[in-house]
Amino acid sequence: MNQFSATDCIRFGWSTFKKRGWFLVGMTALMIVLTWVIGAIAGTLGEKGFPGFLGGAVNIGLSTLLSMGFTAVVIRAHDMLESVDVNDLWHPRPFWKFLAVELLVGLIVLVGFVLLIVPGVIAILAYMFVQYLVIDKGLGPIEALKESARITRGSRWELLFLLLIVFVLNILGAVALLVGLLVSIPVTALAMVHAYRTLEAKVGRPTPA
Repeated sequence: MNQFSATDCIRFGWSTFKKRGWFLVGMTALMIVLTWVIGAIAGTLGEKGFPGFLGGAVNIGLSTLLSMGFTAVVIRAHDMLESVDVNDLWHPRPFWKFLAVELLVGLIVLVGFVLLIVPGVIAILAYMFVQYLVIDKGLGPIEALKESARITRGSRWELLFLLLIVFVLNILGAVALLVGLLVSIPVTALAMVHAYRTLEAKVGRPTPA
């Protein structure tokens, strides 16, 4: 019961994708277009001095909102596929928590890779669900880090296998004239949410202090 399997997660992602494939393809295409638009807007502000600083801030702010929105969409698509719609892409409420936790994880992973790579890989596996926990549970950065480390403990080899499958599928999607990404991205995103939900159910709630 609640056994975690990387291949089961991929199967879930594919079977869920097939139920509303056109919607998920459309959302992925919209994400790609919005990413390009954000980069273009930031680029028009310049690269040096105050305009460059402003362009960087705009890029980080809008990219964070877009990442939050996509995270909210795939979580809802996993849980309630029939009711998810484009309005779920607007999910700005935990902006500062989300940005803080992304910066923290990025810093931790960077330090880990400096320390002979292996600690960086461990950090990626331990903290791979922090963004979901901020969007799904409203946790703060430190709480999300602790909870992600807790629910991934004991399953990190299988999570590494899942990440390798996700990487290969998205590489294949990119090779297929990039059109394949419109399928591989939502399938693998749903697979990652399924991993999160499965491990969350497997370990249960934390024991109160």
